[in-house]
Amino acid sequence: MLVNKAVTERTAAEASRLEWLSRRHEEFKRAKRLRNRAVLAVQGSLLVLFFALWEAAARQGWIDRLLFSYPTKVFRQIYANMADGSLWHHLGITLGETATGFVLGTLLGTLLAVAIWWSPFLSAVLDPYMVVFNSMPKVALGPIFIVMFGAGFISIVVTTLSITIIVTTLVVYNSFCGVDPNLVKVVRSFGADKRQVFFKVILPASFPAIVSTLKVNVGMSWVGVIVGEFLVAKSGLGYLIIYGFQVFNFTLVMSSLIIIAFVATAMYQLVVYIEKVLLFRR
Repeated sequence: MLVNKAVTERTAAEASRLEWLSRRHEEFKRAKRLRNRAVLAVQGSLLVLFFALWEAAARQGWIDRLLFSYPTKVFRQIYANMADGSLWHHLGITLGETATGFVLGTLLGTLLAVAIWWSPFLSAVLDPYMVVFNSMPKVALGPIFIVMFGAGFISIVVTTLSITIIVTTLVVYNSFCGVDPNLVKVVRSFGADKRQVFFKVILPASFPAIVSTLKVNVGMSWVGVIVGEFLVAKSGLGYLIIYGFQVFNFTLVMSSLIIIAFVATAMYQLVVYIEKVLLFRR
């Protein structure tokens, strides 16, 4: 009887504890949902306020309407470009160049980081060159790439790679070097070779940093592509910006900038979603 009573009391206590944990978890999820909604509301309000102030400033003459245009005129320009199909042509070209530079830059930069981690000799040889190349203004390299690869898609992608590869390599390599050495010692004590150490310890520990590098490369890819289009392109969003400046159509310039901001944000959010999926599955 006493044993049964003790078991019953223990079961009831366990059930009560699980119920308390469940309530706390639901409260946490509810608070998180409310916080996310509040963040979205504030973000949306700030965006609306920005456009409203921009419109008012132009209408009241606080800013030069010729140089800065105003939102209603800019959105009419975007709608007109969408209607005549020119926007989709330029947007498609820029997206293709950005996606290519983004994927290749991330992949090649990660592979280079693996190579210099694998070979300390190679790391010692390449370290000063990477530092110097990373400090060089990439715009200055653009004309060289144009001469080497011609004025077109390849030179724009190479300009993008000149930015994304070095950034990716430095971030990922530093992540490799920052792995807890005690973990490496434990694996080596069980007889693991360098390949096993890398795939069992270094790579899994650096996976969040590698995935986070994708976020950095989104912005770097757009910078590289737009700079490349400034220099050589005859189509694309960067070309529209330069063309708008040349003909003093600053509404076209502002509309192109807003499209770049919108598409870059969408691309960034896609990367954030991929990051969550990959880290969850890991």
